[in-house]
Amino acid sequence: MTGGSSLRLLRRYARFTRMEPYKNWSREELITRLQQLDPHHDRPRPAHEVGSKAKKAFNFAAYPKRKIALKFTYNGIHYGGMEFQRDPVLPTVEGVLFDALVHTKLVDREGGLDGCGWQRCGRTDKGVSAGGQVVSLWVRSGSSAKLSSAKTNWQAIEDQPSSADSEDVQEDGPGLEGDFGLMGDFDEPPTNNSVVEASVPSQEAEDDNPGYIYKLNHVLPPTIRILAWSPASEDFSARHSCRWRHYKYFFSPRGLDLAAMSDAASRLMGEHDFRNLCKIDPGKQLTVFTRRILHASIDPVDPSLPAGEGLYVFNLRGNAFLYNMVRHIMAVLLLVGTGLEHPSVMTALLNADPARPLPPFRPDEPPPPLVTGKPEYIIADPLPLMLWECGYDEGALDWRVDRAKPDAAGEAAKSPLRGMMCAHERAVLGAALEEHFLKAAERFHTPPKPYFPIGAPGVERLPEGAMMSLPLGGGMAKRMATYTPLLERKRMLTPEEVNERYRLGRGAKRLERRAAASANATADDDADE
Repeated sequence: MTGGSSLRLLRRYARFTRMEPYKNWSREELITRLQQLDPHHDRPRPAHEVGSKAKKAFNFAAYPKRKIALKFTYNGIHYGGMEFQRDPVLPTVEGVLFDALVHTKLVDREGGLDGCGWQRCGRTDKGVSAGGQVVSLWVRSGSSAKLSSAKTNWQAIEDQPSSADSEDVQEDGPGLEGDFGLMGDFDEPPTNNSVVEASVPSQEAEDDNPGYIYKLNHVLPPTIRILAWSPASEDFSARHSCRWRHYKYFFSPRGLDLAAMSDAASRLMGEHDFRNLCKIDPGKQLTVFTRRILHASIDPVDPSLPAGEGLYVFNLRGNAFLYNMVRHIMAVLLLVGTGLEHPSVMTALLNADPARPLPPFRPDEPPPPLVTGKPEYIIADPLPLMLWECGYDEGALDWRVDRAKPDAAGEAAKSPLRGMMCAHERAVLGAALEEHFLKAAERFHTPPKPYFPIGAPGVERLPEGAMMSLPLGGGMAKRMATYTPLLERKRMLTPEEVNERYRLGRGAKRLERRAAASANATADDDADE
């Protein structure tokens, strides 16, 4: 082997060995490492230049604006939550969607989320998905109507006070610019060249086929899809105009007593105190934990399958939710499904207010014990949770899609369905592969014995001291040898104690700043998933 060939081989080997340590790193770890290597990752990037000339700044003041609502889906496993964060390990849904709106010239980055009057219906945590999330905002309009002196000026929106649930949003906007740095901007010529006084454009004057869905989906990653848009009135808020939210939590019925789970879920109906079924957020200083549940049920995903086969879903619809409330409820339902807890434990956890004790749920049950402090337990995994639908008053919104041109033939290129169908097919194929991996392993390894639900026909009795796997949802489980009933476990601090510790400790200065900034703002006590 010649010296030159040996040197090239050694160089390839050196590159390989340098990359080897990163082979098994997670996405979050890789992003964190890149941020460590780039000390300026959080600074705005310079504008891209075309040839030797800098790109001309886009003049948003030359355009009218309109308020709209967007309905969209996202796969939460790829994101660090819905809400914008200053320096997230994973991108957030709001950050990526805002960048798409900036690149399509629908909003001005300089104003950030507050500058376009951004309102989300529900916040979702890291890993939680949505099938019908809604945001409302002001966007640049393609209308031929002229601007008014104030109401249609972009600066007028920026001067409005921030909403209570966006106090932590930075003025310079989400700024996940790197995700779209190589994508071309949508640049449409302005419909008017001067700002003159006129009335606010009516809906009839607006373009009723502006192509929002196609434009945004063209630059968004396939894990976020815009489904529909609607014109919105000036006083509409995706969050505060919402009347109910519907969550779905998918799970496998294997080893679970579905009838017992349905019994426990039915006890959620009506208005209850959910302090034992949520995570206390001291930053909000909540004192009221009462929420109204409109619907709660355990249902098959595919009703055509025999009972107990296929996936099942916990459907929960309510007027408002507390932080991690659905995942707390689902964790208790899974314990009930195993037979380790009786359905009446749900009534006991709801019996949290000494001033309003709950009666027995059924005549043959004893009065539920008073539980003023939440027992320690692990909440359900976020992967199978989805914000399915957001409900509004009839007539508040008029959902629309992009219309194809009259002479268009074949598939509608502007529809997101084709790409979503391909993604679904790949997911089904992935599930089939995992199923066959399992079948291949079962040829050599004995499957674990089922011990749940306890006492069910054909289920062996759990031997004393044997390890058991408590289901946490999403295919996750907690291994343990002994089980302590929920009502016998150590109790956590009460909400009053948590709030007081925060007020007297690290949260004192932050609460002072919030009180000064939101003296005239409407309180927001809804914390969602």
